[in-house]
Amino acid sequence: MNRPDLSPEQLDAFRQELDQLRADTLADLGETDARYIRRVRAAVQGSAIAGRGLLMFGVGPVSWIAGIAALAHAKILENMELGHNILHGQYDWMNDPSLHSRTYSWDMACAPENWRKAHNIEHHNHTNILGKDEDYGYGMFRLDPKQRWKPSYLIQPLSYLMLAANFQWGIAIQDLKLGRWLKGRVSTRRMRVLAKPFLKKAGSQVFKDYVLFPALAFWQFPRVLLGNLIANGIRNVWTNAVIFCGHFTADAQLFTIRETRDECRGGWYLRQILGSSNLEGGRWFHMLTGNLSHQIEHHLFPDMPARRYAEIAPKVRAICEKYGVHYNTGGFWKQYGSVMWRILRHAFPSKRQAAPAA
Repeated sequence: MNRPDLSPEQLDAFRQELDQLRADTLADLGETDARYIRRVRAAVQGSAIAGRGLLMFGVGPVSWIAGIAALAHAKILENMELGHNILHGQYDWMNDPSLHSRTYSWDMACAPENWRKAHNIEHHNHTNILGKDEDYGYGMFRLDPKQRWKPSYLIQPLSYLMLAANFQWGIAIQDLKLGRWLKGRVSTRRMRVLAKPFLKKAGSQVFKDYVLFPALAFWQFPRVLLGNLIANGIRNVWTNAVIFCGHFTADAQLFTIRETRDECRGGWYLRQILGSSNLEGGRWFHMLTGNLSHQIEHHLFPDMPARRYAEIAPKVRAICEKYGVHYNTGGFWKQYGSVMWRILRHAFPSKRQAAPAA
């Protein structure tokens, strides 16, 4: 897709309209938003109790499958609509320690402090900038001709399947930047310090899912252990698919450091829109994605409660149309299919020479 050639005056007007939309929406936050997030938390707790109960005390394959489904549902909803959004500070205004970004601990292996740095700060500020946004390709995938091709990319379709099945672990170690340690750029002593939050959080998560709950089931130990493993796998595959659809679809654009060197606030907004992709669906679909199905709105306003994205999406789209900015949206299978095609296509060399990152 071509990028709109907006004048400085147009970019500033574009920025003002989006700023006003954000201000109006945040000014309207209140008890309705607080009740919503508490209801989601109650739904997560109920689904988790039902799932673990069916796994621990159920008999036969039907209760086992139902238990896995309920537990996977709880984990997906907790990670996407609770954890991700709370850790963005979307509900800090409530002054509820159990829903505050600095005190919330989600049901996955990634340490919240590692995630806030790698995701909130680095990814959201440098979205889709080659050489600065480590979420673009996660250091494993080539998704655009601007990225220089290496023989190791030939196995990226297989690498993708492995990452999808173990996605919580990929997220958990991302901020450690293990590649720098392996290349000798970070000392082992420093890596031990950096790894402490990860080891603590990952250790407690492994103990809970694969030791504590299976042990509490006594003779049902294998049933619960395998059920927890499958529920985590379902959560991993779903969250991976949603997140990859956010920035790697056919129309999601990649930027170089040179292109963004003198970027103004309006240009930042523009990059967030052009580098992001939305997914179309109903209310329950949006909830299970943590409203990352509204990735464009999320990247414009990451600290806005995600339940508001569906409300403001038509207004954002209208602003984009007014200024000739492409608003990338489509059904899940269309968008995810284009992601899979990019992973497959760019595993091989391109005819076009890769551009330098800076």
